[in-house]
Amino acid sequence: MAKSSELNFNLPSVDELFSTEEERAEARLEKIVNLSPSEISDFPNHPFKVRMDEAMREMAESVKQYGVLVPALVRPKPEGGYEMVAGHRRKKAADLAGLSEIPCIVRQLTNDEATIIMVDSNLQREQILPSEKAFAYKMKLDAMKRQAGRPPKENSRPVGADLIGMRSDELLAKDVPDSARQIQRYIRLTHLIPEILELVDNSVLKDQEMLQIAMRPAVELSYLRKEEQSDLFAIMDEMDCTPSHAQAIKMRQMSEAKTGGERLAKDAFVSIMKEEKPNQKEQFKMPKEKLSRYFAPGTPAQKIEDTIIKALELYRKRQRSLER
Repeated sequence: MAKSSELNFNLPSVDELFSTEEERAEARLEKIVNLSPSEISDFPNHPFKVRMDEAMREMAESVKQYGVLVPALVRPKPEGGYEMVAGHRRKKAADLAGLSEIPCIVRQLTNDEATIIMVDSNLQREQILPSEKAFAYKMKLDAMKRQAGRPPKENSRPVGADLIGMRSDELLAKDVPDSARQIQRYIRLTHLIPEILELVDNSVLKDQEMLQIAMRPAVELSYLRKEEQSDLFAIMDEMDCTPSHAQAIKMRQMSEAKTGGERLAKDAFVSIMKEEKPNQKEQFKMPKEKLSRYFAPGTPAQKIEDTIIKALELYRKRQRSLER
C-alpha cells in the first residue's frame, strides 16, 4: 500500500481556505511594481542590441527628467529575481540616469510566450539591424512551432501545416513587414560567422571605416562552411572589397560541389573576387541637357542610346571612307 505522504488529493492551501474569491482574484491581477534594475536580468540570448548611440543618450536624458513613463514587462524567475521580457533599453536608460527603481509589470509567462512578446515588442524599433531580425525571427519561429506542437527544423521552412492551414513562417509574416520568404532569408544569416554578419549590419549602420555587404550575397555566403567563411573574410579584408551577388552564388555552388571534408581553396575565392563586377565597368555619362536639343521630350533612354550608337557607327564609316 502506498504511503499517505505520496497521495495527492489537490487539497487547497491554508491561504485559499481562509481567503475570499475576491481576494484570490485580486492576487491574480497584474500590478505595476517598482523594481531595482539590479533585480532584473536580461532575456537569455536577447537578439536586440542595446547600443550607446544618440537615441540612447536622448532616452537617458528624458528618463532623468521625467522618469520611466512606460512600465517594463518582467517575469519572475524560479530561483528568485526577475527576467526582462520587454524594456531592456528603458532599463539601460534608467541606469544611465541614476534611477534606483523602474516601474515593471510582473507577469507569469512560459518560455515561448515570453520569447514571442520579447520579439514583437522590439520589432517596433525604428532601426533594426539585419542580425537582430535574423535571430529574433528564428527565436519567434521556433517558439511558434513548439506551440503548434511540432519540433523546429534547422534551415528549412516548416513542413507541416498548423491548425488553420498555414505555415508558421506565413503566420509570422502576417504580423511583421517581411514576407515569409524574406523571413527565411533573414534566418539564413544566423549561419554566418560573426565577422561577416557584422558587415551585413554595416549595410544599415554605414560605418565608413568598415566594409559592408548586402543581404542577398550574404545569404548565399551563409551556405559556405564556417572554415570557408573565415578564409573568405580574411580575403575580403585583404582585398578591401566584398563579393557581388553573382560572385557569392558562384562561391556557394563551388563549395556545395565539394564532398566530405573538402573545402573551397583560398585561391578559388581570390579568383572569383578578382572577376570584374558589373558596377565596376567603366561607363561614359553625358548630362541630359546636352542631349535634349536632339531628342523630343519623353524619349526613352534606351532609344537615345541606340540612336547615338548608330550615329557614331555612321560617323566612323564616313571617316574611314575619307581616309581611303
